[in-house]
Amino acid sequence: MLGFVNGLAIVIAWSQLQHFKIGGQWMHGDALVWMCGLVALTMLIVYLLPRLTRAVPPALVAIVGVGVVAQLLHLPARTLGNMAHIAGGLPAWQIPVVLMTVETLRIVLPYAVLMAMVGLLETLLTLNLTDEITETRGLPDCECVALGAANMVSGLFGGMGGCAMIGQTMINLSSGGRTRVSGAVAGIMILLFILFLSPLIERIPLAALVGVMFVVAQQTFAWGSLRVLGKVPRHDALLIVLVTAITVATDLAVAVLCGIIIAALSFAWRHARDIRADVALGAEGIRRYTPHGTLFFASVAHFNDLFNVQDDPQTVVLDCRHLRLVDHSAVVAVSTLHERYAKAGKVLQVQHLSQRCEQLLHRVGVAVTA
Repeated sequence: MLGFVNGLAIVIAWSQLQHFKIGGQWMHGDALVWMCGLVALTMLIVYLLPRLTRAVPPALVAIVGVGVVAQLLHLPARTLGNMAHIAGGLPAWQIPVVLMTVETLRIVLPYAVLMAMVGLLETLLTLNLTDEITETRGLPDCECVALGAANMVSGLFGGMGGCAMIGQTMINLSSGGRTRVSGAVAGIMILLFILFLSPLIERIPLAALVGVMFVVAQQTFAWGSLRVLGKVPRHDALLIVLVTAITVATDLAVAVLCGIIIAALSFAWRHARDIRADVALGAEGIRRYTPHGTLFFASVAHFNDLFNVQDDPQTVVLDCRHLRLVDHSAVVAVSTLHERYAKAGKVLQVQHLSQRCEQLLHRVGVAVTA
């Protein structure tokens, strides 16, 4: 989670630097000075206004205020209208016209799966971040179903696929939004801007939006993770850094896949080394092994090292009350241990296994006692 959030924050901030270019060249002279000045003014308003009042959203005040200042002073600042024309109309019913063939499915399916995965992951990450900030518990299942339904309906009207956005969510939360009304108001206002208020939007200085997004990036980045990097285990710190770097270098889907793989390998490595056993010699000359831990494919080698087949007495008891067998490799390991004792002319008794594991061991010919 920390790696994904930090990576997204860096991507948000990094993408704003492109607005400091004109025609592919970095700004210089007065243009750069005015751009940096308006960005700094926007960030200053967003940071300082909540200390004075929370009656109005600081991001909205900053955007409107900087826009008014730029208009009154006739500053040479680029606006949204210089980048694109925003005005539009209501969407029309538009079913995509494509050939419903296997070849079409082969082309579309990989992109559809990738978009769905990225959309769901970013939505769930945003929901998780929102839960942490608001100290509430969201409904991820409902969120995912609603997202899918909205995207299907949107597609029938020629709309693009969408998902929850960390940037917009952070602006909403920092402005005091906590209920469904805030999301509904955001959607209604976007619709009004597209239909009627586009001339006003096109006059907003680009620097104001850049400043707001810099604040969003700063608030999204988990600065506390930098303080704990030296305190958490090395594998956890390495995982945070790797996922952050992969998110910045590639995309969220690749970062999530790599993060899951790295976390799974790290988990397997740690639990493989945690297995141990208590060894006791009974009055009847029976040695009892009581392993503790999880027996699975990665811990089989450590499990086998716990036993000394050659020096053990004639009868050995394997007490599995504290041992968890989680995969086929664990069952094979117990079966192989049974065969090692049998070849040495000794008896291995396996006790206190779960009913499912008992059935599996019975199939391979290993006797289990109560």
